Amino acid sequence: MNTFSIKQSEINKDWLVADANGQTLGRFASKIAQLLKGKHKPTYTPHMDMGDCVIVINAEKIILSGSKEKDKTYFSHSGYPGATSFIGVSHVRKYYPERILESAVKGMLPKNKLGRKIMTHLRIYSGPTHPHFAQNPKEIKL
Repeated sequence: MNTFSIKQSEINKDWLVADANGQTLGRFASKIAQLLKGKHKPTYTPHMDMGDCVIVINAEKIILSGSKEKDKTYFSHSGYPGATSFIGVSHVRKYYPERILESAVKGMLPKNKLGRKIMTHLRIYSGPTHPHFAQNPKEIKL
């Protein structure tokens, strides 16, 4: 019996809409990462970009469990000595609410060229609307 391997031309990408309203960050991000990577498809191949395009709405209404709302920080470094900065979740939620979910999903994808390409299929919007109506996205419940 031969092993079946799908070709790039045979991959079909769907557009999906997920609502983050009232969802827990980690659980929601892991489901989004699986959809982006294509693990829900029976023809899943780890080295190929075969996941769907995902649109996330209401990203500002995502919930962090426990005391993460006040304790969690995001680290960045400019490359200069002593130039570290730590930004709290409350600041990020106020000014850039999409980045909370974006960084969580990015951490669950491969750290290589494929992971960076997969991240381009994720669209996150803080409000309840999105501009991708021409792609006829299907609404999914996660």
